[in-house]
Amino acid sequence: MAELATIARPYAEALFKASAGEDARALADQLQTLGQVAGHAQLRQFADSPKVSAVQVFELVSGVARLQLSPKVANLLRTVIENGRLNALSEIAAQYRALVNASTGVSDAKITSAFALDAGQLADVVAVLEKRFGRKLNASVTVDSSLIGGIRVEVGDEVLDTSVKARLDQMRVALTH
Repeated sequence: MAELATIARPYAEALFKASAGEDARALADQLQTLGQVAGHAQLRQFADSPKVSAVQVFELVSGVARLQLSPKVANLLRTVIENGRLNALSEIAAQYRALVNASTGVSDAKITSAFALDAGQLADVVAVLEKRFGRKLNASVTVDSSLIGGIRVEVGDEVLDTSVKARLDQMRVALTH
């Protein structure tokens, strides 16, 4: 079986070309939600049943997602279901978001913080990170108390880890070697 990235690429590129002039971020958010829904094992088991039609799968996925789907995203979802590629939907969403980011010069930043950040703190952190990475960032924040303090940032394949946990790990390695 071909890799999911190979399967997903033509779908993501087709949606990207077809969605010129639309709010690409909104479409990317819709796709990401659909990808999360499609990732559930029970839903995929239902979709793989020969007794279930493509229309029933579409109605279930779109109903569970509780979104007002863009006509282009709805068409993509129908095509993915009809071609038996529901398992590739989350990868399609990731590749579509990457295409949108590349075209707008914005990168997604996954910020993991030891403590919750309010809007002002997040804005300050994003401003510093944009200078550090040299591009606009679309930040999403999660809280992980195991970091003890500080933050961990992932932008594409770059990682900036200023957490207390990372520093303690570095000291442990230095002391044991």
